[in-house]
Amino acid sequence: MAKKGNPLNGTGQRLWKRARKIIPGGNQLLSKRSERFLPEFWPAYYSKAKGAYVWDLDGRKYLDMSIMGVGCNVLGYADKDVDRAAKDAIDRSSMCTLNTPQEIELAELLVKLHPWADMCRFARTGGEAMAVAARIARAYTGRDVIAICGYHGWADWYLATNLAKKDALAQHLLSGLKPRGVPKTLRGTVYPFHYNRIDELKKILKKHPKLAAIIMEPVHGEAPKGNFLKQVRVLAKKSGAVFIFDEITIGWRLAVGGAHLQLDVKPDMAIFAKGMSNGYPMAAIIGTRNIMQAAQDTFISSTYWTDRIGPAATIASIKKMQRVNLPKRLARIGAQVKKVWEENAEKHGIHVEISGFLPLLFFKFPGKDREAVKTLFVQEMLKRGILSSDQFYASYAHTDAHVRQYARALDEVFAVIGKALREGKVRRLLKGPVASSNFQRLN
Repeated sequence: MAKKGNPLNGTGQRLWKRARKIIPGGNQLLSKRSERFLPEFWPAYYSKAKGAYVWDLDGRKYLDMSIMGVGCNVLGYADKDVDRAAKDAIDRSSMCTLNTPQEIELAELLVKLHPWADMCRFARTGGEAMAVAARIARAYTGRDVIAICGYHGWADWYLATNLAKKDALAQHLLSGLKPRGVPKTLRGTVYPFHYNRIDELKKILKKHPKLAAIIMEPVHGEAPKGNFLKQVRVLAKKSGAVFIFDEITIGWRLAVGGAHLQLDVKPDMAIFAKGMSNGYPMAAIIGTRNIMQAAQDTFISSTYWTDRIGPAATIASIKKMQRVNLPKRLARIGAQVKKVWEENAEKHGIHVEISGFLPLLFFKFPGKDREAVKTLFVQEMLKRGILSSDQFYASYAHTDAHVRQYARALDEVFAVIGKALREGKVRRLLKGPVASSNFQRLN
């Protein structure tokens, strides 16, 4: 039985304070820092997770209506079919002097899902995979400069964007990223352009007509307008740049495979991670044969890229996604959540800006104090046993009953927020500091 009591006073935050003393930043992933949700009161750590539920270190049970493992668990937590495959891989030894045959099976499965692709390389995280893709593109073209659109990880090749212009990445999903430690010689090797702004890409190409690659998320918060993606495809081909889709976040949600399959635009390479393996470390780089073979002309190699668990879990995940028609399920649940947001915002006189796609939704509260309002929202939903944010990542584990539970809680919380906004008392209701969406030093 789940433990009752005040969820704002638990073991998790005490442990988080200890972590900040011995781990730079407190943990390994910015997106999981307590300061981004509910400073001083977020549960921070879990004892177990199953389906759409999470238990904290004090045994309190929460319904996760937020980011579901930062987008990894598209089938839900501890999916029995995926876990069975992973446990079998462990029993047969996750690592060996010889190679795992699951690599071949997975490569063939990915190529079958993406008929334009011929070959695959594997890594274990999205950031690694993006670095591999950038290296292959540069090796293939013999060029250095890359144009980007979106968020593509932490590595030097990407963070070098902020060497050219102070916080150039601020308009690309995350601000406050300092390029300290990135060699200054990389200045001028990466240039950002905004989604649906083909004029910005043309401006980059005018200055650098021979790009090594154009790397972008096929979609993130908005749909392509007109022939935007096809125009990018044409410009990439004209300049001889490798056209790369970063499908790490959106992949598997709109289509089993990449979102680009639904958008009918073929890249030269595509990158997958997160949801492809439902919580097990795995990433893939797929592409056309002539481009992928350039990996042989440089050095790309890592021991744990050859473990058995990642490929086994990924194969099981993809087969289940196909069997249950995952994109259809995610769209249905997402549509229900979007309706809950819209109806309750109208009911309680709150203007919210909703963006994204049904399986991957975002909303923003109004005004300059939106971060304080978001913090209040997270705080009040947590009191009602729900992990929430201004994002919703739908999963196969989410049910109609979960949405109804979420709707009841959100109705109550939006009533609190609406009243607080009208009376100017949002910050008075907060138990702690306002959450921050930016990168900041914690210790």
